[in-house]
This record gives sequence, C-alpha cells and structure tokens, in this order.
Amino acid sequence: MIESGKTYVVMGLLDADSIAYAIGKTLESFGAKVVYTVQNERMKKIFFDRGSKQLSDEEKASLDIRFCDITNDEEVEALFEGIDGSISGLVHSIGFSNPKTCLGDEFHTDAYEDIEKGFRISAVSLATVTRYAQPKMTEGGSVVALTFSSQLAFAYYNWMGVNKAALEAVVRGLARRHGKDKVRVNAVSAGPVFTIAAKHIPGFEKLGETWAKSSPLNWDPKSAQPEVAGAVAFLLGPYSKQITGQTLYVDGGASAVGGELLEHERPGS
Repeated sequence: MIESGKTYVVMGLLDADSIAYAIGKTLESFGAKVVYTVQNERMKKIFFDRGSKQLSDEEKASLDIRFCDITNDEEVEALFEGIDGSISGLVHSIGFSNPKTCLGDEFHTDAYEDIEKGFRISAVSLATVTRYAQPKMTEGGSVVALTFSSQLAFAYYNWMGVNKAALEAVVRGLARRHGKDKVRVNAVSAGPVFTIAAKHIPGFEKLGETWAKSSPLNWDPKSAQPEVAGAVAFLLGPYSKQITGQTLYVDGGASAVGGELLEHERPGS
C-alpha cells in the first residue's frame, strides 16, 4: 500500500479528529514518515494543542508539524525546501469558505473578496503546493486532494460547492501537466464527516443525517475517517500507478443512487 520509509506531506492538520490526522496516522501505520502542516502557530495552539484532548503530550510532541500558509508562495517553497531528501506523496486536506457570507440560507452575496479568498485557499492552493512539491518528488509521486460531491448543489453549502468543483478541475489540469514528471494527481470525494471544520458549515449535521438515509453501506459521519484515509493511502501508493486525474468517491455509495433507501434496502433489513 504505502512504501515504508518514504516521506509524505499531509497539509491541513487541525486537530486529532480531522481527516488530515487520520490520513497521517494511516500512513505512519505502514511505516511512512509523515510531515504535517498547520497554517500557523496560533492555529496549532487553538485547535491541535488545546483541542486534541484524546492525545497525550508525548503523542502530540512526536508529530513532525510545520507551519505553512498556502496563500504565501514563499512559505510553501520554504516548506518543501526544508524537508530532507525526497518525498513520495502529498495530501491536500485544505478548504475554506467564510460561513457568514459564502455559506448559509442565501447563495447570492456581495462579498466578492470572501469568494476570491475561498477560491484561492480551496482550489488554487492545490496548484501552488504541487508546483513546489514536484521537484522534491525525484522518483515520481502522488498528490491527493480532499473534495466533496461537487456535481450536486446542497443546501447551505453554496460557494464551497463551487470551490470543490474548481478543485476537481485543478486536479485534472495538474494530472495532465505533471504526467511527464511521473506525478499522479487525484481526489477523494468523501461523504460528510463530522469534524471541527464541518461544525462551521451551516446545516452540516442535517446533511449527515440525510446522507445516512441514502447510503447503501450505512455511511456514518461520526466514524468514517479511517475509510477515507484508507482510500487516500491507496492513491498515494504503488498500487494506483496508472490512476491520475480521477475523483474516487468514498461516501457509502450515496453518490451512486437516487433518493433515500426504501425500508427493504436499508442495511440490516
């Protein structure tokens, strides 16, 4: 699955409940060296240091965590230059949309600066980090971004849905650009997962309940991180050598069926 001893960069760590953390620990379980990134020291103190109460101080200290604001090219370049040796993979688990102006009841907004900021952080940043990571992938490598069902419009999700559609377009563009570098670029479209970040999305809990009703595999937003992490590990590893430019859905099958499951279709019936 993952090559032991290789280095992978997981960007977007928030706390121990985040998908980024689950991915990093999965990679470590295969013997990989993982470099995590957080936006800045303040975010680390607020969310990871104080919010990850299930981890001991020793467990927190054991992680290789570095700071990187993905809207700052100099910081991104310095991040990858500061990593010893080559890297085999990169995970982009980053997204942002101002919940006060770009999410909620109304799609229309005059907050164009917020729209642009969300677009840059959620979509453009994938191109930024891939640009600076690729030279460190001396033997080729894999880039995986985290997305969310962008082909449908969900209540409240508004401009983040637009950003995720753009992110998937960036994945395809990068896959074409970096094929000659032996670098694969894909996305994992996860179903709703309850995390600290998700709590800031209006109506997200209701979305999770709706998803569970339409998932043939009984999707559970409270415990799905390991399944998502496993799919990311597959796309990072050698068993996916001929897969690039794709979006892999890990959502309990909800994206493949229409409407809610009938009683006789529900798991356990």
